Amino acid sequence: MPLLFSYGTLQKPQVQTETFGRLLHGTPDVLIGYQLRYVEITDPEVLRKSQRQFHPIIAHTGNNADTVSGVLFEITDAELAQADRYEVDDYKRIEATFASGKIGFIYVEK
Repeated sequence: MPLLFSYGTLQKPQVQTETFGRLLHGTPDVLIGYQLRYVEITDPEVLRKSQRQFHPIIAHTGNNADTVSGVLFEITDAELAQADRYEVDDYKRIEATFASGKIGFIYVEK
């Protein structure tokens, strides 16, 4: 099963149930070498689900002092495709290694 790291709105129960049809189960983890920023969302469907105009987004800094906390969720391949549709224009999905040593997907700034 793929692992997906959420540091923002995908942690919200409403977003999970509307995007995946269920609540996700995960464990806290940390991403090292990234910094949290915010981006304005204009997609009406994402705005409706999240109820937030500004969403967190992360960018790679390469500085080990920069960290982002979040939750590492176990999801299916189909749910990963659903997450791709939720994370619109400003985001791209890449693989990363977390403080726990686990490898999973993150959405970062394009």
